[in-house]
Amino acid sequence: MAFNFPDYSVPQPDLAATTARYDELHTRLAAADSAADCLAIVADWDAVLCEFEEWASVTYIRFQQDTKNEAYQAAKDELDAIKPKYANLETRFKEALLESPFRSEMEKTLTPTLFAKWECNTKSFDTIIEEDSAAEAKLQSEYTSLTAGAEIEFHGETLTLSELRKFEDDADRDLREGACRAQSQWYIKNAPELDRIYDEQVALRQSMARKLGYETFTELGYQRMTRIGYGPDEVAAFRDEVRDKVVPLAIEVAEKQKEILGVDSLMYWDRNAYSVDGNPKPQGDHDWMVDRATKMFDEMGAGLDTFFGEMKARGTMDLKSRKGKAGGGFCAYLHQFGFPFIFANFNGTRGDVDVFTHEVGHAFQSYRSRKQPMSDIVWPTTEACEIHSMALEFLTWPHMEKFYGEGAAETLRRVHLSAYLQFLPYGVSIDHFQHLVYANLGATPEERNEMWQEIERTYLPWYDYADLPAESSGRLWQQKAHVYQCPFYYIDYCLALTGALQFWSKSRADAPGALDTYAKLCTRGGSLDYTGLLHSAGLRSPFEPGCLDDVIADAKRYLG
Repeated sequence: MAFNFPDYSVPQPDLAATTARYDELHTRLAAADSAADCLAIVADWDAVLCEFEEWASVTYIRFQQDTKNEAYQAAKDELDAIKPKYANLETRFKEALLESPFRSEMEKTLTPTLFAKWECNTKSFDTIIEEDSAAEAKLQSEYTSLTAGAEIEFHGETLTLSELRKFEDDADRDLREGACRAQSQWYIKNAPELDRIYDEQVALRQSMARKLGYETFTELGYQRMTRIGYGPDEVAAFRDEVRDKVVPLAIEVAEKQKEILGVDSLMYWDRNAYSVDGNPKPQGDHDWMVDRATKMFDEMGAGLDTFFGEMKARGTMDLKSRKGKAGGGFCAYLHQFGFPFIFANFNGTRGDVDVFTHEVGHAFQSYRSRKQPMSDIVWPTTEACEIHSMALEFLTWPHMEKFYGEGAAETLRRVHLSAYLQFLPYGVSIDHFQHLVYANLGATPEERNEMWQEIERTYLPWYDYADLPAESSGRLWQQKAHVYQCPFYYIDYCLALTGALQFWSKSRADAPGALDTYAKLCTRGGSLDYTGLLHSAGLRSPFEPGCLDDVIADAKRYLG
């Protein structure tokens, strides 16, 4: 097996052979006469799971790295087609484990949270939706290929969408506006295709929900996201908390931006600009950034030092933006390779440091929890995963001088906090929009855009698009890949941010103590559900009334 990820390849598992192995596992489980027997069977099943997941993860990564590579595209198409069959094998075996007479004894070793997660899994898949699941994956790939293939002429360059975003916080307002218009023109030009993909996705997802016995896709979507212990009502209450407590503060931040920038009106292309001289930018290129990060993690310790050294040695980072590479960032844990991989698109802005530390947070957590009793709980559920990523963004604050220099680092910290306070209303907007979409299934694309505009008036009243063609027609939501790729995911960033901001508050009083608590939380992986993990780290749940009061008060004091 290759030590370095660029040299790593994984053979595609044989479906017939895997099916036979599952048949054998079912036979053994039916004959088991003790919890110990069942646990031995689960360990063997985990090896089967990891074989498929490894191939699926590497196939996905290679496609994201180069969406124009025909071999990678073909492998991704094969994955999309075959994945539902593997999902069916997994689901049937999870059902058998859930019905085992030794379940309660197994839970003592494997944790009750794992079985609760499997219950969600079994309620969100059946052979009846195999073909629909493959079709949904194909539509998701279409969105990725469409957006990754964008080539936009601007400022004497041919840029991808990721590269174009480097102008979002430029000191030159004309450049900000120009880049924003170029991006908006691309989205309005491709609006018919974006509408077509989403129309098909919404209809397909609702069809799958009905086939599985749900009234709407929202119910199925929550099962697919493995929501344990809460549902749409709790999320709606949290959105109300953001509307009532955070939106007024976000408006104050926008007013302060307008004052700092010296403009009569804060326009959409000003939203990421917090200084008339432009937001602080990292002072070096990719290699310099990695070198600075090495020094930072060496000083932080807590295991981050040795971990990041191994990341470099094993080549498990792809951070440079390039033609054909998918946008965004993500982290994957490769169980057989024994190490995580992170993906990002550096473009020379402060977002490079944010996304980098964010994805390292994911990677560090998965590595710290790799010895959990089963691969399925190396990761917690996604709203808990995002705590680890966002918290590390804040825990690295004392080291920002390494990236931005002495004068700019404090400005950067204020920008980072301000941007996240304004992110919360945007994040809940994306979530509220999706709830409306799946509650109004007959809506036309134009009616969906009107839904979005009403949501903007509630949560984002400071947004002013002027005559930007895509945004002014209610199409800002189409720029958020999560809406197409993983419905109901985006609220996880908001839920997690409440925990990350609490880590920020704790770190200001006791930085070493906060880092130690963070590292211990990472080690727990998915051994507890979301609220259980929060409480284990001394954090308040976002579903508690007033959950944001303390961090908002702290943020107001910090920002003055």
